[in-house]
Amino acid sequence: MRSDHDQVSELLVRWREGDCEALDSLIPMLYAELRSIAHALLRSAGRQQTLQSAALVNEAYIRLVGSAGVTCQDRTQFLAVAATVMRRVLIDYARRRHSDKRGGKLVRVTLDDNHDAVQCTVELIALDDALTTLASMDPRQAKIVELRYFGGFSIEDTARALRLSAATVKREWATARMWLQREISRGATSS
Repeated sequence: MRSDHDQVSELLVRWREGDCEALDSLIPMLYAELRSIAHALLRSAGRQQTLQSAALVNEAYIRLVGSAGVTCQDRTQFLAVAATVMRRVLIDYARRRHSDKRGGKLVRVTLDDNHDAVQCTVELIALDDALTTLASMDPRQAKIVELRYFGGFSIEDTARALRLSAATVKREWATARMWLQREISRGATSS
């Protein structure tokens, strides 16, 4: 009997080769982990968030089915890609809500490791804009923030997904957080 690891790897190869049914088989195997990522992402987005984790996973699945050229070597890389897609779903949702309300209550998030902390809150859209700027300057740091903050990945999982050392991830995570906080503060004072 094949291991779960072997099955996931085989399904990822088939999906990479264009077999959409492989993704249909893969999602149920990883559903609990995907829901956990979605839950962490929604928790970080604040209390005003009305999406549920199952809906976020389902929307990510729809986007993944329609995506081409996604290459994942293993479970961790696939979960990293799924976390990125979920982040984009959440940002798109926040942008739609923001435009609908024309400046009404905005979704608030925190950049602290402790997502329950009240300090250092920022608007989700402002965080996404700052993260986009960071990605143009340092794609690796932006990916680390995306996985750690939005995906809820640990230092070790982030290191595995990006094939870096844990020490590098820890250092880059700290640097990126400081840069993002400064960038967001700068944007808030200019508005």
